[in-house]
Amino acid sequence: MGKALQDLPNYENPPVIEVVCGVLFKSIDALLAPHFGLLWEKYKSEYPICREVAPLTPVIERFEEAPAIDLRLAEVPPLPRIWFVHANDNGIIQVQRDRFLHNWKKVRPEDEYPRYPKVIEMFKDRLSQFESSLKENDLGIIEPRQYEMTYINHIPQRDGWTSLNEIGNVFPDFSLRVSEHRFLPEPERINWRTSFVLPDQAGRLHVKIQHGKHRETRKPVLVLDLTVRGIGADMSSAGMIEWFDLARDWIVRGFADLTGEEVQKEIWRKTN
Repeated sequence: MGKALQDLPNYENPPVIEVVCGVLFKSIDALLAPHFGLLWEKYKSEYPICREVAPLTPVIERFEEAPAIDLRLAEVPPLPRIWFVHANDNGIIQVQRDRFLHNWKKVRPEDEYPRYPKVIEMFKDRLSQFESSLKENDLGIIEPRQYEMTYINHIPQRDGWTSLNEIGNVFPDFSLRVSEHRFLPEPERINWRTSFVLPDQAGRLHVKIQHGKHRETRKPVLVLDLTVRGIGADMSSAGMIEWFDLARDWIVRGFADLTGEEVQKEIWRKTN
């Protein structure tokens, strides 16, 4: 996992619209609703909007037989997941008893992806503030169970494709044989999933390709979701960043493997 990251594909106009970095940890049962208010004080100058949403259920990558499920009722009442939303809507901090996430989102057409070094630095900084809040309130420390990184890409109609029959232009591994003798019409929708195991079982890369409509414009779009979940042997702060570097490496190289060369050059303007 210590392989140097070099010669990664790069694009002047990448289709990424959201990046999520997160850590799943042993539940901090001492974390109560009032503590979220204290935490907000650390973020409020940049993240002035606070929302409650349903908590996320843990999904753990396993490479051995799954452990027995404990069916006993939880002794600690559940808490919601809290969103702290950035003033410009481009950032979201998500916190619940067993998870911390930071999202960068493209909200406006002119928003530019700030690139991985900036994204991971924002995640580290906001996580550090959360850890400081835990320490200040004698709530314990984060004991990581799993890390996760997600890149969501939107590929609108006419960026290499006009109908789903042409999906092979964008995703060569997933093409449709089209001829005048074909009985089946153009597909109504696409929903394709697969996964790949990282070296040393440090995690899995999950790939999802779907067809839908853009939330605001309602125009057709292909959505490519690349998620890596897992954890390395080194769970120190340095080991965590090394894992995220590996996850980013797999996402970027996986994106290049899965998408068409012509679209990469002509639409996303690949530079190397």
